[in-house]
Amino acid sequence: MLWKCGVCGFIHEGEEAPEKCPKCDAPKEKFVALTEEEAKKIIVSERTNDIHMEIINLADRIQKLALEGIEIDLDPPCVKLFKQAVQETRIIKQRCKAEIVGHVSRGKW
Repeated sequence: MLWKCGVCGFIHEGEEAPEKCPKCDAPKEKFVALTEEEAKKIIVSERTNDIHMEIINLADRIQKLALEGIEIDLDPPCVKLFKQAVQETRIIKQRCKAEIVGHVSRGKW
């Protein structure tokens, strides 16, 4: 069974709500049991949200490599490519973040 903190939105999995929220310390009484439909949305979307977060992490790694390439400054074509990579990774990260926000706003934590 899934429980949602009415104060901060933390999702808890268990037979009953926790004594206090692990995120905001709200008491047990602030938790509400999610319906089967609400819980299913969360369970089904969990992997997709994880994938989005991994893509964000990979984009960060690419961005750091590209910035290193810019700093090395071997030649203009390389620098141009690295600068494009930095811009493209920013777009990728923002798309994924926007998608996660959309999921959360529709109950797909």
